[in-house]
Amino acid sequence: MEHQPIMSRQPRNYGMANPGYVPGAEGRAAMFAPPTAEGPSAPPASMFDSMPGYEGTVAGGGGFLPPPMPAYPAPQPEPGPEQPHWNIPSITEDTAREAFVLFASSKCCYSSAPAKDGVITNMEAFNTYRYRLETFAETRSTEWSHEPYNGQPVDAYAQTPPGPWDIPAKTPGFFIDGKQVIKVPYTSSVKNCHVCMGMGRKPCKDCAGAGNKVCWVCNGSGYRHGDDRCSHCNGRGRDNCSHCHGQGSTQCDTCRGKQQLLVYINLTVKWTNNSDNYVVEQSSGLQVNNLSKVSGKELFRDSQYMVYPVMGFPDPAVVNAAQRLVSEHQGKYSHTSRILQQRQTIELIPVTKVSYLWKGKSHIYFVYGNEFKVNADNYPATCCCCTVM
Repeated sequence: MEHQPIMSRQPRNYGMANPGYVPGAEGRAAMFAPPTAEGPSAPPASMFDSMPGYEGTVAGGGGFLPPPMPAYPAPQPEPGPEQPHWNIPSITEDTAREAFVLFASSKCCYSSAPAKDGVITNMEAFNTYRYRLETFAETRSTEWSHEPYNGQPVDAYAQTPPGPWDIPAKTPGFFIDGKQVIKVPYTSSVKNCHVCMGMGRKPCKDCAGAGNKVCWVCNGSGYRHGDDRCSHCNGRGRDNCSHCHGQGSTQCDTCRGKQQLLVYINLTVKWTNNSDNYVVEQSSGLQVNNLSKVSGKELFRDSQYMVYPVMGFPDPAVVNAAQRLVSEHQGKYSHTSRILQQRQTIELIPVTKVSYLWKGKSHIYFVYGNEFKVNADNYPATCCCCTVM
């Protein structure tokens, strides 16, 4: 449905540097997804007044708002310069052995003898590239909320509430996740509590509102043995309910006995750093998932409102991955979020395959990353003396 402007305003634009920072969508009513599965977080829709610009959008639940369209086309990113090919020098034999010894000593069931005394016969470098794309985006959603009414200011209809994307929020910083909940101005009104129907109290669940229960000592007879009257209930056969102290009702938890609620719209703003990686396959034999835990030498970094896929990089797999991920991020996040900044990086991760002899047999291990982590799946000297706790 086409929404009509809620009031006459001068159109704004996003600005040419970063359209994510300046409010837009002037005069447009909010659009929402269906209510979430958790159910209503506020009283029934019939209890709410229609809020200008929010008509039929948040009653009984909430939803994510699509970002506003910019008044002018967003600036297109410019391709960066071609990057030279980089190589990381192979590690020395001493470094490879020290890393292997440290690895073995960290395992309670590993003998350090192969790491210390094994004869290194060959070392082969398999440097590989990792491309990473990060898209820092902002999403906004609204829902009705309420709190006990204690005389707080009521401002509904004092003037038109600002649009959901017109409300300022403080960004935590690029590429840092964050969340802020803001009470939407000029949406607060007072309603009778929908849980206790404005009574401030609810029937006690323990005694079903009776104020008393069957005496557990005499089971309601009033007597214990023969004609001996029950001393616990004084022969009444019933005890006052300890939960409600005999009143038959308890204070309403929703309004805390105030009988009324302040009802308003809450705006939730979330900032999320969405990141995807692509690691170029290499033929060393080391599983690629091992590389997710290490860092490499950063060769390239580009950060702007919208990045342009890297061009001219010597490895075509990196170029193809950049084109694919940039396109995917644009399609995935631009319709549901407001993109504030993107960043792409390329790292060169060192991987060294080490062959060594131990007791006449050949074995291999890998040293990889700036941290010199070691992978040795078939370590030749292990025992079963350790107990797994």
